[in-house]
Amino acid sequence: MSHHTPIKRRPTKKIYVGNVAIGGDAPISVQSMTNTDTCDVAATVAQIQRCVDAGADLMRVSTPTMESVVAFGEIKKQVDIPLIADIHFDYKIALAVADAGADCLRINPGNIGNDQKVREVVACAKHHNVPIRIGVNAGSLEKDLQKKYGEPTGEAMLESALRHIDILEKLDFQNYKISVKASNVFLTLDAYRLISAQIDNPLHLGVTEAGVYRTGTVKSAIALGGLLLDGIGDTMRISLASPPEEEIKIGFDILKSLGIRSNGVNFIACPSCSRQEFDVIKVMNELEARLEDIREPLDLSVIGCKVNGPGEAKEATIGVVGASPNSLVYKMGQKSHLISTSNLVDEIEQMVREKAKELAEARAIAKQKEIIRVG
Repeated sequence: MSHHTPIKRRPTKKIYVGNVAIGGDAPISVQSMTNTDTCDVAATVAQIQRCVDAGADLMRVSTPTMESVVAFGEIKKQVDIPLIADIHFDYKIALAVADAGADCLRINPGNIGNDQKVREVVACAKHHNVPIRIGVNAGSLEKDLQKKYGEPTGEAMLESALRHIDILEKLDFQNYKISVKASNVFLTLDAYRLISAQIDNPLHLGVTEAGVYRTGTVKSAIALGGLLLDGIGDTMRISLASPPEEEIKIGFDILKSLGIRSNGVNFIACPSCSRQEFDVIKVMNELEARLEDIREPLDLSVIGCKVNGPGEAKEATIGVVGASPNSLVYKMGQKSHLISTSNLVDEIEQMVREKAKELAEARAIAKQKEIIRVG
């Protein structure tokens, strides 16, 4: 059963990317970025849909050319999730993609040329009511800052971010969020802690170029976990050299582990030992694969023996204590019934799906009651 997190989030302004609120009292959102050729509309839409199926709140799509802007417009028509357009230096692309329906522009105002170009982009963002995401990366700091600090530091990244912020603020534009990413854990922690003490706009968390699946996951969990424990962060991306839908899953796993936000099944399982009454690892791998589509938050505990099983089962939505020939099921902390240990995967999957359906129906009823009350 769920436990309330003791984390107190840093108060921030609330902005909107499409219909998704970022900052304030909004849930921390999880996003990823497509790695297809944007001009391949079908492949990009299919990849976005896989991320949506994994629970993504937002998706970022690169638009390096005017041809990709045309494709972006077609992609936007075919998906329901808000799309962030990734632009680097060409202000004309920023103008065009905002006209094409982008829900947010990822562009650094200090990198797109003279004041007139910046004013045009800001005016366009205001006209379409779309926010800008300023993205500072340790690997691409301004040359004068590299010379001043000698190497990427938290202070250097803070100074870079404040420069971009100053440009927007002077144009009376406050509809922005910030990221200060590095591939180093300590540098990431330092930069975000510094910027969070200076501004109250939403922060987008991430470890840039975190690496391949396993090492990148560990690095991201340490850095983002540390920031989230400090109450820092309003939206996040796990940057992995892996399919983008995996980034969504890892992002939610981090949030689930901190009790911040749930998205699907929270698996609790023993690492297994000689006491186990069934093959715990095999059962859990099968269950994880089968239950990926579940979005209702619930805790599932599967323990291979009677030593730790009852204690964990009592704290879970559904708990299974391994024994032979039958294992004991707990539901909402209470003993429920026995199930065949030889058929655990099918039995547990059915129970989880039934519970998820029950939770979804209860949530829908509560939402309808709230609508009637407010109305």
